[in-house]
Amino acid sequence: MIKLSNAKLVDGSLVNVEIDQGVIKSIVKSSGKDKVEGIDGSGKILMPGLVDLHTHLREPGREDSETVLTGSQSAVNGGYTAISAMANTNPVADTAGVVEQIFRLGKSAGICDVYPIGAVTKGLNGDQLAEIGAMAESIARVRIFSDDGNCVADPLIMRRALEYVKTYDGIIAQHAQEPKLTINAQMNEGIVSARIGLKGWPAVAEEAIIARDILLTDHVQSRLHICHVTTAGGVELIRWAKQRGIAVTAEVTPHHLLLTDDLVENYDPIYKVNPPLRTERDVMALRQGLAEGVIDIVATDHAPHSAELKDCEWQSAAFGMLGLESALSVVIKTMVETKLMTWEDLSARMSIRPAQIAGYENQGRQIIEGAPANLILVDPNASWTVNRDNLKSKSRNTPFHQMQLPGVISDVIYSGNLVMKSGKLTVVNAELND
Repeated sequence: MIKLSNAKLVDGSLVNVEIDQGVIKSIVKSSGKDKVEGIDGSGKILMPGLVDLHTHLREPGREDSETVLTGSQSAVNGGYTAISAMANTNPVADTAGVVEQIFRLGKSAGICDVYPIGAVTKGLNGDQLAEIGAMAESIARVRIFSDDGNCVADPLIMRRALEYVKTYDGIIAQHAQEPKLTINAQMNEGIVSARIGLKGWPAVAEEAIIARDILLTDHVQSRLHICHVTTAGGVELIRWAKQRGIAVTAEVTPHHLLLTDDLVENYDPIYKVNPPLRTERDVMALRQGLAEGVIDIVATDHAPHSAELKDCEWQSAAFGMLGLESALSVVIKTMVETKLMTWEDLSARMSIRPAQIAGYENQGRQIIEGAPANLILVDPNASWTVNRDNLKSKSRNTPFHQMQLPGVISDVIYSGNLVMKSGKLTVVNAELND
């Protein structure tokens, strides 16, 4: 049994909580000064474990950058009790066999839920549908399908995918990038790209696909999820779709809520990401869209890379940034400290709503008696300084190195088990302790 004393829920109420056999056994009101039993939650916020719908775990194929195990460790360190593994592995997760392998690796790690995302097309090549039915009916029960890293650019293939997933109440998560408008593109197209001589990535390349897919989704009456929205125009398109009742959801990454394309001026590949960092105007529009619920959730797009793929000249560097361990703190900084969102809103965007979109029944639940015990304790008044060498990920490509961020996660409870206590993982495993 696990006991939590004097913890504050996101609605401001103080409670003592008992957890037994994987569920919340009891919740009673606390004075805030009750005798401490078990874990002392004084001054801390108790909220549902975070849920990420966009994680790159690299296994199988690039275990030098990340594995399911180290990615799970990184997730727990960031307060996540569920993550969703994107399909761009090697081999690609486009068959039942590969998604089942990832699912079993997640079960073996045993410190958070790992849900595989299946590819939309074979090999992510965009020209032939993958084994969507077989993946949906596998032990992994895949419900999200995405070619992330690549756009499903062919409108007919996209239509067929949207139609097919309806059978399984599935959803297509689209990487919105018109490929012919972004050939050799390196960063946001704008004043900075013109000044420093890097090929620009226009906002319209993202917005054109968002607009097309909204219309396709409405036409076939399916479900669409837009990955990593980055432009003000994209926010307005999604707003338009929701006003018309089209079944579209969207996500924004923490780095697109904070960082801008000005940072690229020094050609540091740590800021090279797909889609690219945009302008201050875009950042403000994304924040407003998230606050209003036009953008439904925050997703990390955690993209670990080995040193040789980032510690090189800009043109040769890989796209991508780490995200799992800093996500909550960045959202606190950009959305809560600016008073755009409350803690209740944050919990909705980072836990409850992502679990609803994906259909993760044991995750993102309100904290009530009988609910699955996937919980985190956060000290909102503490801060920490990001040090890439102290991260749990196998990779070091964080854009937030040496940045001081608010909010410290002290304890993580997954499926009724205390997997992090006082900021330290409790699971003993050789790879986790490397």
